[in-house]
Amino acid sequence: MTAEEIPYWENEENLKKLCDFLRSQDGAAVREAVEERIEKRVHYIKGEKLVTFLAEPKKKTKWPDNIPKFKSRPEALAVCKMLSDIGYLHRCEKVGKGEVSLLPRNRCEFVEDAYFAWIYQGDKRFSNFLTTMLVIGFFCCTCFPIWPNFLKVFVWYMSVTFLIFIFFLIVFRGLMFMFVWILGFDFWIWPNLFDERLGFFDSFKPMYSFERSKSGQIYWRLGVFVGFFSFCYWAVTQPSEFDGFKAAQVDFIKDLYAGKLISDSSQADKENIDKPKMPSLEDLMRMEEEEEEEEEELTEEERVQAMFDNLMDEEEEIDDDEE
Repeated sequence: MTAEEIPYWENEENLKKLCDFLRSQDGAAVREAVEERIEKRVHYIKGEKLVTFLAEPKKKTKWPDNIPKFKSRPEALAVCKMLSDIGYLHRCEKVGKGEVSLLPRNRCEFVEDAYFAWIYQGDKRFSNFLTTMLVIGFFCCTCFPIWPNFLKVFVWYMSVTFLIFIFFLIVFRGLMFMFVWILGFDFWIWPNLFDERLGFFDSFKPMYSFERSKSGQIYWRLGVFVGFFSFCYWAVTQPSEFDGFKAAQVDFIKDLYAGKLISDSSQADKENIDKPKMPSLEDLMRMEEEEEEEEEELTEEERVQAMFDNLMDEEEEIDDDEE
């Protein structure tokens, strides 16, 4: 019997497509908990909500074109039972706040009033690729001292550029939000940019968000308005101080790119980090000169005291020899 002759949902590849959709951001909402025995984070969902999502999807649900929609609730329930039978879903029960316990396999029959944890993790090739790249990247970082100099300079410029870009992006997002928030609205550019629960690409979705702010914040808005424009007034009326501040920031960025934020001696130490730490002839001569200068700085009284101490030491040595 060929794959075309098998009913659509009895083909495991089609079930995997459905699970990939359900486990995506457009799939059914899940909760996160910790399995009490293995102490591993799992995502779980109530059976009734999963069946309802499949049989009666909301209008805003982005249903994939390559997956047919379910015609009835019993059909969706039958598919959910198939997912449980092949081990993609595993029945669990709540045992505490934020904790669940997986039930034995013989008690994993799918029922709508029970909770089920997702066991299916999808295609792991991309995840394995990222893990491999992480290991390679860590190994390269540990070998940083033996990198060629042009690579070190390249990484330095890339790091500084990324740091400056992130700084100005955060400042720009904050200023835009403040300007619009004063008018009574919340406006964010890339509102999910720093959401750790989302993936890299999902962090840039949507491009912006715009909605009315909560009521009762008028005094906060007035305070921020007065404070910000007071700063602007100071910047305009005190050009010498503000210009000095601006020039200092420009010099800071230039020094950051040029690598001049540390002293010359520290810069030399950084460049010679892989060389053996042995004093040069100049260092030895300088050390000897410093010792001579310290001896010359002794006062007459200290010299007499030093001579007396030396004389006493010599007498003690003579007494020891006579004994």
